[in-house]
Amino acid sequence: LPIAVILMFLVIWNIISFDELKTDYKNPIDLCNSLNPLVMPEYGLQGFIALCYLYYVQYLGIVIMCPLALYHAYRYATRPRMSVLGIYDPTAVMNGDEMDRNKKEGFVKLALYLINFFAGLLWMILAVSN
Repeated sequence: LPIAVILMFLVIWNIISFDELKTDYKNPIDLCNSLNPLVMPEYGLQGFIALCYLYYVQYLGIVIMCPLALYHAYRYATRPRMSVLGIYDPTAVMNGDEMDRNKKEGFVKLALYLINFFAGLLWMILAVSN
């Protein structure tokens, strides 16, 4: 559960940052400097949760987290060539289509992490009650 909360915080930070870019409160370089260091921890935590669901054979978690882990691997493999770790390039992030895609991606990830959080909460309550 704490990992799910951390993932939700990271995604909300991502959504807020892209909204600030859209309203010109932040420039693309600052956005990429603040978001790129958070990409690998998010991917690592999410991959860890997916592996835990695979190990403990939790079908709902597998259905939610494994496709997302594969999407993260695809997204990182097709990222622009940069000298730093991360997926956001300052020259491409200001594109309107790219900005909208990143915001939609953030909302979808937030929904999946919320489902994961409440499913984990339900599993914890059921384990305590048995």
